[in-house]
Amino acid sequence: MFLFMATSAAHAQAAGEQVTPPEKIAAHAELHIPRLTQAPALEDFLSMEPKGEVAQQMTRVTDFRQRNPHDGDPVTQPTAAYLGYDQKNLYVVFVCHDDPKKVRGRMSRREDVYDDDQVEIMLDTFHDQRRAYAFLSTPLGIQWDAIWNEATRGETNNGNWDQSWDAVWNSRGKLTEQGYVVWMSIPFKSLRFPAGDKQEWGVILYREITRNTEDTFWPYVTYKVAGRLRQAATLKGLEGISPGRDIELIPYGIMRGFRALDQRDPSNPYFQHAVAQGQTGLDAKFVFHDHFTLDATVNPDFSQVESEDPQITVNQRFAVYFPEKRPFFLENEDFFRTPIDLFFTRNIADPSAGLRLTGKQNGYSVGLMTTDDRSPGLIVPDSDPLSGSRSYYTIARVSRDILNQSSVGLLYTDWEYPQAKQFNRIGGVDARFRLGPTWSLEGQAVVSSTNLGTYQAGPADQIELRRDGLHFSYDNIYSDISPGFTTVPGFVNRTDIRSMAQTIDYRFRPKKGWIVDWGPSINQSLVYDHEGTRLDTDYYPYLAIHGRGQTYVFLNPYEEKRERLRPQDFAAIGLSGVTADFDYHERYTGASFQTSYLKWATISAGYTYGDGVNFVPAAKLPKHFNLPPQYLTARVTRATGGLTIRPIKPLKIDNTYLYERLRASDAAYQFMKATRAGQGILGNHIFRSKWNWQFTPRLSMRLILQYYAVLANTPGNTVYPYTYLPTQKQFNTDFLITYLVHPGTAVYVGYNSDLQNYDHGLALDPLAGLYSNRGYINDSRQFFVKVAYQFRY
Repeated sequence: MFLFMATSAAHAQAAGEQVTPPEKIAAHAELHIPRLTQAPALEDFLSMEPKGEVAQQMTRVTDFRQRNPHDGDPVTQPTAAYLGYDQKNLYVVFVCHDDPKKVRGRMSRREDVYDDDQVEIMLDTFHDQRRAYAFLSTPLGIQWDAIWNEATRGETNNGNWDQSWDAVWNSRGKLTEQGYVVWMSIPFKSLRFPAGDKQEWGVILYREITRNTEDTFWPYVTYKVAGRLRQAATLKGLEGISPGRDIELIPYGIMRGFRALDQRDPSNPYFQHAVAQGQTGLDAKFVFHDHFTLDATVNPDFSQVESEDPQITVNQRFAVYFPEKRPFFLENEDFFRTPIDLFFTRNIADPSAGLRLTGKQNGYSVGLMTTDDRSPGLIVPDSDPLSGSRSYYTIARVSRDILNQSSVGLLYTDWEYPQAKQFNRIGGVDARFRLGPTWSLEGQAVVSSTNLGTYQAGPADQIELRRDGLHFSYDNIYSDISPGFTTVPGFVNRTDIRSMAQTIDYRFRPKKGWIVDWGPSINQSLVYDHEGTRLDTDYYPYLAIHGRGQTYVFLNPYEEKRERLRPQDFAAIGLSGVTADFDYHERYTGASFQTSYLKWATISAGYTYGDGVNFVPAAKLPKHFNLPPQYLTARVTRATGGLTIRPIKPLKIDNTYLYERLRASDAAYQFMKATRAGQGILGNHIFRSKWNWQFTPRLSMRLILQYYAVLANTPGNTVYPYTYLPTQKQFNTDFLITYLVHPGTAVYVGYNSDLQNYDHGLALDPLAGLYSNRGYINDSRQFFVKVAYQFRY
C-alpha cells in the first residue's frame, strides 16, 4: 500500500499537478468586520450597492475565485459580500450580479435548495480547522444549514456534511433587475465558540451559479489542498460577544386516529385501531459554559414526517443501509463518528427517553449518549415472556486534537438487554493524521464482547489512506473483522473478512468548453476470510464526465466480479444440500446519466445488465434433488429513472423509478427444466412520485404516491419455484400539510394509507404467508395533527 502511495505521488507530479502549500494560496487572508449600531436591512442593498449609514459601514468582500469549472479563475458574475455584527447577531449580505431571467431561485421548503443558485457562509468558530457551521440561502431566502466536519467522509455518514443540525436564524432574498440580494442574520445564541473578549474565527464565503456548474469561494479554495477549513480566512473584529444563556424547551402534542395490522404473532394477525389517541413529549437543550450542550428527550415522537427514499432491498446478500432521519439522533452525531460505523442509531427503534452530552474545550471533544429502547418488548406478542421488556444503549466518545488537523480518540459502546441476559460491549481507539496538503491517514482498532445466547468475542480493525487532488485522487481502505466480532449498536454487515478496497481517479479539467472535468476511475476490491480463502474480487473501471448544468455521465463498459460462496453461506440464505465451495463469476456492463441543464427539469437514468447470483432461492425443493451451485446463477438487469420538474415556481414534482429483474441462467434453467419451471425468478418495481407545493416559505403541502411490487417466479410456476419470495404488491399514499415557523416550532397535519395484496380473511398460506392474488387490502391508515413549539431562554 505504501509503495503505491509513493508511486501515486510520483504519478501526480509527472502529470503536472503542482501541490501548492496552503500558506501560498491566500489561506491566511484576514477579514476585519465592524460593530454596527443597528441591523442592516435587505432594502439597503437592492440597488446592488450599499445605501444608508449602517450598510456603508459594513466590510466589503470581493475577489471570489472558482473551484469549478476552472480552478483559480475569477467568478464569472460580479459578486460582493458585506459583513458586520452587533451585540446579538452576525450580519451577512450577498450582492450577486446576474441576468435575473437565468437565476435559479424557486419557492421551496426549507433545505430543498439543490436545484437553485446558492450563497453561503462557513464559520469555524473554534478556529481549529476541524469543524464549521454553514449557513446557506437561495436567491429567495430559502434556508439550508449544516455542520462541516473536516475529518469525516463516506456514504453512510453523508460525507463531510452533518445536515441534521438545524439552527434558528433569519434570511431574506429578492431578485432585482441586475441579479439578486440575500440578507442573513445569524444569532450568536445559535453558535458555540470559546469564551473570551476577542474572537478569531475561520470564515469562508461561497457562491454557486448552478447553470454553469460554477462554485466560487472567498478566500480561494482549491482542490489542490485537501479540506476546506485549512484554506479559510481569519475573521477578526468580534469583541464583547457571547452565546449567552441558551435553554430550549420544545414540548409537542399529537392527536391521531389509526387502523393497523398487528403481526406480532405471525399465526394470529389482527387489526387494532383507535378513533382518537393523544400523546405528548418534550425535547430540551441546555448549554453550559458556552461549550457543552445537554440534550434530553422524553417520549419522543418519531412518526414519519420525513419519508424514506426508495431503495432496492430484495436479492441483497447483506443488510442495506438506510440513513437516520430522526432529529434527536441526528444533531451533533458527528461527535460519535469513527472510521468503523459503530453507532448506527436506526438500531434504536423506539426510545422512551434519552440524554446526550456533547461539547469541545481545550482541544478535547466529548460525546456521551444514553437511551432505552422499547422495541424488543413491542415486537413480540403480549403473551411472550419478553413482552414489555427494554434494551439500553450507552455510547461514550472522546477525542483529542493533536498536531495539524490530526486527532486521536477513544470509543466505548454498551448494549444491555437484562430480561434476556444479553449484552454487547465494544471498546477501542482511533486516530487521524494529516500527511501534508493532500494525503491523510486514519484508522481504528476495537474489540467486542458479546452474549446473544452464546458468548463470543473478537477484534476489528480498519485503516484508510487517502489523497485528494485537483487531478489525481486515491483511496485505499484495509479492513480486518474477526469471526467473533459483533456490534449491536453499529452497522457492520459482514464479519470474518480481511479486505482491501481502493479507488483511483484521474480528472482532466479543460479550460474551455462544456465539460467541467472528465477522466477514468478504477474501483478494485479483494476479500479473504481468516483461513486464507479468497471470497470476493471486484474490478470496476468507469469513465466519468462532469458537464455544465450539473450534468454527470458514467460509462461502465465492463465490471468483473467473483463471489465464492461456502456451505455456511448457502445455509445463511436458506439453502441446504450444498457441501462444497463454489466460485460465482459475474460480469456487468452499464451506464448512468443525470442533468439539470434545463431550468425547469432534472433528468436521470441508469442501466446495468450482466451475470449475478440469486440470493433468495426457493426454500423448499424435493429432497432427492442434488442441488448444483449453478442453480443460483442468474441474469440480472437493473434500471433507474428520475424526472424532477417544476412546471411553476411553487410546485416541485419528483418522480423515481427503480427496477431489478432476475432471470435464471442457462445452467439453472437446464437443472430446473425437468420440473417444467420457466426462466423468470423475480422482478422488483418501485415507483415513487412526490409533489410539493410551497405556498410561502413557511406553508407547504406534500403528497407522496409509491408503488412497490415483487413479482416472483414465472406465472404458473408454483410447483418448484426459483425463489421463496411470494408476489408482493403495495401502494402507499402520504399527505402532509406543514406550517414551519422555524426548526422546533411547527404544525403538521397528515394522512397516510397503505394497501397490500394480503388475504382478505388474513388467512396464512404455508409458502406465501399473508400474501394473496385476490387484490388489495388496506392494512394501515392514519390521520394525525402534531403541534410543537420552541421556548428559548
